[in-house]
This record gives sequence, structure tokens and C-alpha cells, in this order.
Amino acid sequence: MKKFINDPEKVVDEMLEGLLIAHSDQLKSVRSDNRALVRADAPVSGKVAIATGGGSGHLPLFLGYVGKGMLDGVAVGDIFASPSSQQMLDTTRSIHGGEGVLYIYGNYGGDVMNFDMAAELADLEDIRVETVVATDDVASMPQGYEHQRRGVAGMFYLYKLAAAKAEQGASLDEVKRIAEKANANVRTMGVALTPCILPAVGRPTFEIGEGEMEIGMGIHGEPGIQRGIIQTADEVANTLVSTILKDMPIEKGSDVSVLINGLGATPLEELYIFYRAVHKLLEQKGIHVYSRYIGEFATSMEMAGLSVSILRTDEELRSLLDVPFVTPFRIQN
Repeated sequence: MKKFINDPEKVVDEMLEGLLIAHSDQLKSVRSDNRALVRADAPVSGKVAIATGGGSGHLPLFLGYVGKGMLDGVAVGDIFASPSSQQMLDTTRSIHGGEGVLYIYGNYGGDVMNFDMAAELADLEDIRVETVVATDDVASMPQGYEHQRRGVAGMFYLYKLAAAKAEQGASLDEVKRIAEKANANVRTMGVALTPCILPAVGRPTFEIGEGEMEIGMGIHGEPGIQRGIIQTADEVANTLVSTILKDMPIEKGSDVSVLINGLGATPLEELYIFYRAVHKLLEQKGIHVYSRYIGEFATSMEMAGLSVSILRTDEELRSLLDVPFVTPFRIQN
């Protein structure tokens, strides 16, 4: 294991301390352990608040999306581990501006259990909470079982669109509707080339042979749907895009947003080569790319690999995509 760390047991704590020092103008902690972070100006009175949370090891997911025009707060778990219900409740209390709170998070057992418990506890304090669980990972479950799919990089679109609606002063029900609409219209497929190493464990979480890749692997190393020899960028892009379009047909002449996500150790050069292939494939089908996001959005420590997310849009969603936001990791003007 080669990592720039100090104590493997303190990786998350020291990361959070560094983040707060670097971005004190945008973020603040509401717990002594720093496991609940909120916007520096939270709570924002009269605005629906949006909260998320999950395990560390996926930066900028989850805590990297807290900021103006984006999320209001996040509960932070250990690496690949859910935050506690108390951490989530503390986040909820600190961001509630009187209009209710929307939870958006990935479909993982520990997260679902603890977020549900936090929502019940918030209700006892007269804080209305609604929930939308992201389920964009096509490879994790077949059609007909979409509600059981994992939430991965496409969760960015749920955050982006729901937060934009909240910034416009919409009600909790309307903000939830947009998050559900985003979830229904986004699909993600990924491919991994290498495993990652959890600092506290010190060895790879799984094995991929030299010269192999695995299509559909999850961001915690969950098994994919196909393992084989490494193919070219164009070949892999064709597999991922065709699988997404089979699962979510998109009509010729439609507008989409595309997100190319690096899993932690994939150079930007390769992500742009991949975007080139995805763009051409969509263009050949008469599908127009309205907006694109290329970079790291949901990583898995130092895993090499990438994922493609495609959001099917309409006029409403495109207008919300255009709303600016500022977070420690990204600025959209």
C-alpha cells in the first residue's frame, strides 16, 4: 500500500479537517467529530433544504456537493460505511430553514436504514423530511427491478436538478418531484480496470487480472456483469452506451446530458478520449448532447476505471441544468 497518509485509522478525520481548513468560506461543521457538514450560510430561511450522506472514499461524492446552488448538508461515514442516524439527524437540524428537508442518497442497505431512522427522529421534532433514493446503476439489477439498483455517479443529476429547483423557491413536494424525475431519466454504466485499497485494510478489496477489465463493477467493488480482456475506448464506450440506451430508449432528436466519471485513477486524457467516443455514438443516433460533465464525480479511492451517465432531458430539466452552483470541488456559472 502506497498512500500519502499518516495513521490509517485517522484518514477520514484528517481529510475532513483539511477540507474545513481549505474551504471555511463555504463549509462549516456542526459536530465535534466533523461528521456533519453544512453550507457556511445554513440554515437558509424559507428554502427547502437538501441533505445527503454516505461513506467516505468517493470524493467528491458525497460531501463535495455541499454549497450554494447545490446541497445544504451532508452526513459523513467512515470509508465505504454509512453515517449514523444521529449524524444525519444533526445535519437535518442544522439545515432546516422552515420549509422541510429532502434526503437524496444512494441505494445501499446501511444508508437506507440510518436515513429512515433519522427521518423518523426529525418528524418527532416537527421537521418534515421526504426521501428520494438514487438507483441509476443499470448493471446492478435488470429491468423490472429498477428500485433495487445501486446509486452511483448519476446521483449528481439528482443533486443538481433538485437543488436548482429549491433555489427557485419551490415547495418540498416540487423539489422531491424533480429529484424523482431525474432519477427516472438517468442511467449509469461503469467499467473497472483495477481494485482499490482501503487504508485500514492495507490490501486490495478484490482482484482483476493483468490485462483484464470488469464491466458493471460497483463503486465498493461489487461484482459486475462481464469480465474480459481490456478493449479499446471506442469498444467499451459502445458497450456502455448501447446497454444504457437499451435500458432507457431515447428518441432521435432528443437532448441529453452526459457525465463521464473517473473512478479515482483514470487520467483526464482518457476521460476525454472516452467522451469523444460517447458523443459520436449519440450523434450517430441523432441524439444531441445539451450539456456534458467530464471529471471525477463519484470515485472509489484509487480505482482505475470510469462510468458513463446519460440523463434524458426535457425543457424543464434543461432549464434547471443551467442554474449556477458553487461547491468546493466545482463551479458552474
